[in-house]
Amino acid sequence: MKSYFISFEGPDGAGKSTVLEHVVAKIAPLIKTQYLVTREPGGSQIAEKIRQIILDPDNEKISAKTEALLYAAARSQHMAETIIPALKAGKIVFSDRFVDSSLAYQGVGRNLGISAIKEINDFATSKIEPNLTIFLDIEPKVGLARIAKNRSIKVDRLDQEELVFHQKVYHGYLKLIQENPVRIKIVDAQKPLNQVVQACAKIIINSLPKELLKD
Repeated sequence: MKSYFISFEGPDGAGKSTVLEHVVAKIAPLIKTQYLVTREPGGSQIAEKIRQIILDPDNEKISAKTEALLYAAARSQHMAETIIPALKAGKIVFSDRFVDSSLAYQGVGRNLGISAIKEINDFATSKIEPNLTIFLDIEPKVGLARIAKNRSIKVDRLDQEELVFHQKVYHGYLKLIQENPVRIKIVDAQKPLNQVVQACAKIIINSLPKELLKD
């Protein structure tokens, strides 16, 4: 059965979760197969528990390597329980973050190296990659300002990092985009929400195999 895997990426404050929700609602009437919306870290019961450890602001002593391995462990469980079964069932999978996040955040942001992070994630995912990745592009300063303005709950551990960390992550993403121009498509996330959603939906519809779309 034909399936399709789409990931949404971007710096903190890009609005991935909100955009993804609106995009799925917009294109759902146009597709004729089932779909699944999931997130990382998380997406399964065990992976969600690992997420709590990773993002807890009180866990200041997590080392860079431990952080990278926790993300890979959560992703491995996410693949086994959620993503792989959905793809085997012929569904379209939408994931809020995937391996590119680890390559940018831990590989570049934490200075662990993209190749090292790719190796552990190749093992975690059996080298399964998204067919399409939407990168919501926003300057780190703007994204962090959004978080500071809009979040009423306690920020997570990565949100609390200094601007220089988020700038490194952003440049890590730019490197990945340069290396993967066919898979990763850029959308300006600083535009109004409706325009961002429209741009994402257009890219997805134009990329999906015709057999997954209604006539």
